[in-house]
Amino acid sequence: MDVAVVDYQSPDAPKRFTESLRNTGFAVLTNHPIKYDMVQRLQNEWLNFFRTGNKWDYLPGEGGQDGYRPLEEAEQAVGASLPDIKEYFHWYPWGRQPTVESASAAAMYQAGWSLASELLAWVEANTPTSISQSFSMPLSEMIVGTRRTLLRILHYPPLKGNEPVGSVRAAAHEDINMITVLPAANEPGLQVRDLDGKWHDVPCDPGSVAINAGDMLNYVTGGFYPSTTHQVINPVGEAATRSRVSTPLFLHPADDVLIAENKTAFDFLRDRIKEIAGVELTKD
Repeated sequence: MDVAVVDYQSPDAPKRFTESLRNTGFAVLTNHPIKYDMVQRLQNEWLNFFRTGNKWDYLPGEGGQDGYRPLEEAEQAVGASLPDIKEYFHWYPWGRQPTVESASAAAMYQAGWSLASELLAWVEANTPTSISQSFSMPLSEMIVGTRRTLLRILHYPPLKGNEPVGSVRAAAHEDINMITVLPAANEPGLQVRDLDGKWHDVPCDPGSVAINAGDMLNYVTGGFYPSTTHQVINPVGEAATRSRVSTPLFLHPADDVLIAENKTAFDFLRDRIKEIAGVELTKD
């Protein structure tokens, strides 16, 4: 499986990007509008946040979606026997936010959203008419006006060597949302799985951005764009002593958007969340 590395500035970028998304569910962009110094600032500021006690002021309330999730409450992927080795912060424009760190988060949220909107337009323009004619509206318009688009700021702490046998930084999973914008983390580790079950490293050169299709884009297009299984593996050797910071932006459609005949984005998300976590989702 070859995830294409596409120069955003090249004339054939829309075609090459869409082909990679079609063939692998992923693509990596270079020379894109998301500034590398902004990503570095975001990673550095939030790594410091996770190292301080301030994070405990942002634990979510009853049923809350925003805020800090400690290592002890990390999610467990479907089919995994152990939770992931990570802590994270769910950052929303409307949610509770630490003052200093949120300027970089807000900048990333806006830059990622703008890029995703353009990329969804690329996808639609290069999707066969037999598929795109069934869209209820342009793909780029589906993500307008939603409160569900999430910037997840992840900290994978250094490994101590006493982790439970079989636990990993992020077990194999797919993304539920429409499309994910993922600036290269400060450390490697992201892998994708091909149809034969083999794992492949995703390029993570500094300044690059990985894009992957989620379950909703797969559903909207009748499976034309695969929602590919991916994971974050545990590093070995000296790399195991270093933190990994990752900042994916998960783009969601607005709740009332029809993503198939008689099925809204909220219907899809509610069913998936109940399947995965046993939680009943409420509408925005």
